[in-house]
Amino acid sequence: MSDETRPSDRPATFREVFGQREYRAVFAASALSWLGDYISKAAVTVIVYQESQSVALSAAAFAISYLPWLVGGPLLATLAERHPYRNVMVVCDLARMALIALIVIPGLPVPVMLVILFVATLANPPSQAARSALMPLILPGDKLVVGLSLNNSTGQAAQVVGYAVGAGIAAFNPRAAIVLDACTFLASALLIWFGTRHRPAAMTHDHRSNLLRETAEGFRVVFGQRVLRGIALLVFSAMLFSIVPEGLAAAWAQEKASGSAAGGYQALIMAANPVGFIVGGLTMARLIPPDVRRMLVRPFAVISPLVLVPALFNPSPVVVAVLAAVSGFAVAGLMPVANGLFVQALPHGYRARAFGVMATGVQITQGGAVLVTGLLAEHFEIPLVVGVWSIGGVLLMLVMAGSWPNTHQFDAAIAEAAKSRPDAEERPPAQRGPSSHRPAHAQP
Repeated sequence: MSDETRPSDRPATFREVFGQREYRAVFAASALSWLGDYISKAAVTVIVYQESQSVALSAAAFAISYLPWLVGGPLLATLAERHPYRNVMVVCDLARMALIALIVIPGLPVPVMLVILFVATLANPPSQAARSALMPLILPGDKLVVGLSLNNSTGQAAQVVGYAVGAGIAAFNPRAAIVLDACTFLASALLIWFGTRHRPAAMTHDHRSNLLRETAEGFRVVFGQRVLRGIALLVFSAMLFSIVPEGLAAAWAQEKASGSAAGGYQALIMAANPVGFIVGGLTMARLIPPDVRRMLVRPFAVISPLVLVPALFNPSPVVVAVLAAVSGFAVAGLMPVANGLFVQALPHGYRARAFGVMATGVQITQGGAVLVTGLLAEHFEIPLVVGVWSIGGVLLMLVMAGSWPNTHQFDAAIAEAAKSRPDAEERPPAQRGPSSHRPAHAQP
C-alpha cells in the first residue's frame, strides 16, 4: 500500500518499509557495520591490553571512536554533501575495511594501533551523514519514521549483541574478531553499491565555497530556523538524562554488591536503557498511528527524566534497571518522530551537514552528562545525584515541551523545505507527476 492510499490514522507497516529495495540494502549494510564495530571494540580493547598491560590505553582504544565527532564531526559530515551519498558510504566502508585489517598484524605497536583506529573512525561522520541524508530519499511519508525506528532499534540491538559476541571471540582469538569486522565493512560496501541507485551530489560545484563556511551554514540552518532549532534542543535535552544510569552503572553496582554480583548488576543496568529503547522504538513505530505519535512527543519528553526521579530513594539495582528501561522507552517514542520531522523540514542540500551538527551535539551532551554526574558522585551519593539531576531534567523538559512547535509551524516548515528540492527527488518513477508533488507532511 502506498502512502497516498494508506489511511492517515494507520502507521506504515514493516512489510511496506522492507518492501523498498533500497532500504533493505541500507538496513542490511548498517546492521552489519554496527555489529562489526561493536565486535571490534570489544576485541581491540583486549588486544591493546594484552600488548600494553595498560588499563588506560585499553580504555583509550574503546573511547577513540567518539573522538572524530568531538574534534570535527560537522566538518567531516559536510564532505558527504559534496559527493553522491552512495559513493561516500562505499568509499568510507572500503577505507575502514583496509585500515581495520592492519590491526591484525602481529607485533604492531600500541600507539600505531591507536593511530590506525583514529584514522579509521574519521570515516564514521561522513558515512553516517550520507546514510542519514539518503533515508528520506528512499522512504516517503510515515515509512521514514518507521524506517528510522527500525534503524535505531537495530543499532541498539547490535550494541548488545556485538559486545557479547566480541567479548566471547576475544577470549579465544581477538584478531579473529578484527577480521570479522573488516569483512562486515566489505559486505556493507557491496550492499550499498549494488542495492542503491546513483544520485547526484546534493551540493553542486556552483554552491561550494570551503568546508568551514559550508559547515557553518549547516549550524545556521539548524539553529536559525525555529522548527529545526526546537527539535534540536529537545533531542539534546533528552540525551542529558537517559544516559546517566548507564554511565554510572559500574560505580552504582559496586555500591550495592561485590564480586560477580556487582558485575551482574552493572550489566543489567547498562543493558536496560538499550532494551527499553528497542522495545519503545518498535512498539511506537508499528502500533501507534502517526498523529498520535506526534501528540506523544511532549509527554514522552517529560517522562524520560521523570521516571528516574525515584532514584532518590536508593532503590535496588533491579528497580534502577526498570526505571532506565522505561526512560529508554520514552526516548525511543519521541526520537523517530523528531528525526522524521527534522529531515522533512530541512532544505535540500543540508541533510548531511545537519546530521553532523545533530550527531555531534548528541555525543557532547551525553558525554557531558556522564562527566558532570560522575564528578558530582565523587562528593554525593549516586542515588541523590541521579534523582536531583532528573528533577532538573523534568523542569528543563517542561520548558522544551512548552516551546515545541505546533502542527501549523511544522507544516509550514515542511512545505517550505519541499520547494527547495529538485523535482522527483524523493519519488520512484511510478509516483512522479503532479499528484505526487506535494509536501511530505501531506503524506501520512
